[in-house]
Amino acid sequence: MTQIKQTFPVTGMTCASCVLHVEKALKAEPGVEDVSVNLATNTAQVSWQQGRTDSQHLKQAVRNAGYDLLVTDEGDAVAEAEKIQAERLRGLKRKLIASLVLSIPLVVIGMFLMHEPWANLTMWALSTPVVLLFGRQFFVNAWKQAKHRTANMDTLVALSTGVAYLFSVFNMAWPDFWTSRGLEPHVYFEAAAVIITFILLGKFLEERAKAGTSSAIKKLMGLRPNTVLREAADGTTREVPIADINVDDLLVVRPGESIAVDGEVVGGESYVDESMLSGEPVPVAKTAGASLLAGTINQKGSLRMRAQKVGAATLLAQIVRTVQEAQGSKAPVQKLVDKVAAVFVPVVMGIALLSAIAWWIFGGEHAFTQGLLALVTVLVIACPCALGLATPTAIMAGMGKGAENGILIKDAESLERARHITAIVLDKTGTITEGKPEVQEAVGLDDAEATAALYAIESRSEHPLAEAVVRYLNAGERRIVNSERTTSLGTIHHSPTTIHHSPTTIHHSPTTIHHSPTTIHHSPITAFESLTGKGASATIAGTTWLVGNRRLLEEHGIGITGAWREHEKRWQEHAHTVIWLADGTTVRAALAIADKIKPTAAEAIARLKKAGIKVYMQTGDARRTAQAVAQAVGIDDFRSEVLPKDKRAFVEGLQQQGHVVAMVGDGINDSEALAKADVSIAMGKGSDIAMDVARMTLISTDLNAIPRAITLSRKTVNLIRQNLFWAFIYNIIGIPIAAGVLYPFNGFLLDPMIAGAAMALSSVSVVSNSLRLRWARLG
Repeated sequence: MTQIKQTFPVTGMTCASCVLHVEKALKAEPGVEDVSVNLATNTAQVSWQQGRTDSQHLKQAVRNAGYDLLVTDEGDAVAEAEKIQAERLRGLKRKLIASLVLSIPLVVIGMFLMHEPWANLTMWALSTPVVLLFGRQFFVNAWKQAKHRTANMDTLVALSTGVAYLFSVFNMAWPDFWTSRGLEPHVYFEAAAVIITFILLGKFLEERAKAGTSSAIKKLMGLRPNTVLREAADGTTREVPIADINVDDLLVVRPGESIAVDGEVVGGESYVDESMLSGEPVPVAKTAGASLLAGTINQKGSLRMRAQKVGAATLLAQIVRTVQEAQGSKAPVQKLVDKVAAVFVPVVMGIALLSAIAWWIFGGEHAFTQGLLALVTVLVIACPCALGLATPTAIMAGMGKGAENGILIKDAESLERARHITAIVLDKTGTITEGKPEVQEAVGLDDAEATAALYAIESRSEHPLAEAVVRYLNAGERRIVNSERTTSLGTIHHSPTTIHHSPTTIHHSPTTIHHSPTTIHHSPITAFESLTGKGASATIAGTTWLVGNRRLLEEHGIGITGAWREHEKRWQEHAHTVIWLADGTTVRAALAIADKIKPTAAEAIARLKKAGIKVYMQTGDARRTAQAVAQAVGIDDFRSEVLPKDKRAFVEGLQQQGHVVAMVGDGINDSEALAKADVSIAMGKGSDIAMDVARMTLISTDLNAIPRAITLSRKTVNLIRQNLFWAFIYNIIGIPIAAGVLYPFNGFLLDPMIAGAAMALSSVSVVSNSLRLRWARLG
């Protein structure tokens, strides 16, 4: 059955308790498999089985819980949530300004003019709009929760301010009830109004700060232009909206413009700044045939391009989607917060009631008034908002910071786990090396039959080494003809150093060697088998040909001796990969392929080792080649001639030793090990399979992104701990003080207005603390 995963904006949530209520309502729907509700983004990610439920049933379930879920297109969900957030921010600003205008004179009267005969009536007139109009949302939401037999932060605010307001109205209207009993009929209009004002202030600052935590997404979305120049068949250009672009459209990119879609250059030359996606600051030269990515910026020259991926299929759109989903995911530590939030509001209400009863029993002369104030203060100071925001705001900031540095993290669990890494396993090709291998020398390619067989087999493979061989052969003047294809091999350009054509070394002058054009006829391949990790085999005209590494030849009983052995030894000492061609019984040719080591590889590995992480390298190459690369980058422990299953087994072995293992790779042959690792990291220019399996993807080819990702994990988890500490400690200390626990020792009672201010500041402080990550250095 098909699984659907979609993100929806949710309205009406105010605290951690709301998140749990929405999650519970959605999980109760038949067919729903996973739900993640995020208070920081006011969204819900839902996975469900198609046919068992749909978005309208999910919407109704959330409505029945007292909230609302907005059904939009997947691409519009976050935009709609941001629109709702912006409207809410504007509404909060209007209410806050009006509340402040009325609350300031209210406080002045309550503090200095309270005994004037007109004071109570004036304070009632000033406080009523604040409590019943600008604070109306708290009472409406609390009533919704009450109808569903649940409670949240709005319940606490509505109860506290409602009790203070109604008590004050009663005392103003019937003062004799208290004076006849020898008690002063105090009013608390200013407390009710100021509490509402402070909470509105806190909500306003909180919404502004929450918008800041998603700044990375907004930056990414802002990279794409809204319009683009499209070239018609007659050569004329017209500016059209980006939504109208289709695959294969011809587009014109002028100097300084952002590229709208992924595609290929078909005309013009320029340099393109790709730093916003890859993190690499040097602009990349682009000529005909070069790839272009949406969101990158054209520099000085004009380019004509053909659109290949548009809309949600572009790399930029995929990055935005990955970051959005990651920001909506929950870290494991959130489970503790959810457990606390589930009982928080009912417990606070119980403590408030017990405080009032204790005052009424033991409070003495002013027991009732003091008990009522204690109840109001406890309800006001309790803050489930801070608990609900502590983890998601830090996760959002961490994911955004990672995206800005070319590190895409798919879920919060991977971000949290990365700080525990104790061992890291690196693939060689495409990870430590550039992944752009080139043939350096060749032996035996003056054999026309062998050359034709080599070309026929390698042209069928997508392996980077096979592509390097095909490129090399395409540099010759030969012409290979078979029933499947006709390919001109052009001029064969040899290295200006020693060139080898047979098992016996033949030295040529350092000039380019041109062979006479020849045509070689051979039969098509009748059988082809790709042997992952070893090479390939094929049957051509009844002859079995093998192309691959030494292990492949040894498995077929083909020895490597004499001059062939000397070539292999010399090439491997220079960190060259050796590719063999054999006809089933005899070695016919060999090629030395080199893949340049990334300039930052040694530095990144040194940083990992300095951090106490054990670094290992695994490769399918021969031992001497692997050893040369390992020594060049400072790796002491490496494995050579390994198969995909060997990589997985090695990761399992490290895990059994107690290590938290990260696997870094870029190819299909790394996918098994990536799936098994505790933290899986794919190189962004590698295979789609590797990136699908991995929980982290490095858009940049710079290996320094790995220690940066680990640093980001540590900083983010530290932020979560700090946020949770302040959220818990605030309530642990604040609630008892609000109940009056200090009164027997020093006569101190917390003013409800101060409690309201403290509650507002607690949420703001948690969100502001998360924002510090935006300016953190990752090294």
